[in-house]
Parts: sequence; structure tokens; C-alpha cells
Amino acid sequence: MKKQQGFTLIELMIVVAIIGILAAIALPAYQDYTVRARVTEGLTLAAAAKTAVAENAASGAQFDAGWNPPAPTPSVTSVAIDGGAAGVGTITITYTAAAGGNTITLVPTSGGAALATGTPPSGSILWDCTGGGLDDKYRPSNCR
Repeated sequence: MKKQQGFTLIELMIVVAIIGILAAIALPAYQDYTVRARVTEGLTLAAAAKTAVAENAASGAQFDAGWNPPAPTPSVTSVAIDGGAAGVGTITITYTAAAGGNTITLVPTSGGAALATGTPPSGSILWDCTGGGLDDKYRPSNCR
């Protein structure tokens, strides 16, 4: 009886096909994952803005008082608070093309109503992050 010394051509072709199929599935999923990670960076940068809005709302000041926007990063172009006299405290996170190239808005509400400058909130502040033009597949699950 003769011993087999290696793999046949068909066995090698099957292995290459399996690797190709796995790569075709894994690469797009990984690319979406990296964009979602960049989006999370923007939400982390907005945490200081959320704190500023909450503290200023409680004291009746303009929502952006005493807050300095963070420097741009490779993923986030800007974080801004709509904090003027007529503002409602909406935070807008603008992303670069590497992170989806659009925006997410964080809208604060208290007691089911929008915040108003000079009026302290009636209860706890809830944040709605479903606004903006960023594609849903890049948003965290609670922002879809």
C-alpha cells in the first residue's frame, strides 16, 4: 500500500475557497466595527458637554456657559452645544469620513419637555441620541 505524501489539488482548492468565503464575510463586518468604535469616541467626547448642559440647566444659566469644546480628532470634527439664549441644549457631534461622515444629535428633555434657558429642569434629564444623519448601522444600539 502506498502512503500519501501531501494534499491533493482538490483539497487545497476547498481550503482556499473556505478562507475566501470567511474573508468575504469578516472584512465588511470588521470595517463596520471600526467605524462604530470611532463613533463611540465622539460620544465619549460629548460626555463633558452633557455634564455642562446638565449643570447649567440646574443653575438656570445658558447651556454652553463655561464649556470649552474638545480639539478635533481623526474621527470627530467637532462637538457643539446649542446654548444661546434661545437654545435648548442640543449637542451636535460631527464626524469625519473615517467615522461615517455625518452627525449625531443629543437632545435633552426633562419631564417630557425640552429644556429652556433660565428654567431649571423639573426632573432628571434624559438624552435622545436618535437625531442626526449618521447611518443607523454605525450608531450604538440605544441610538437607533
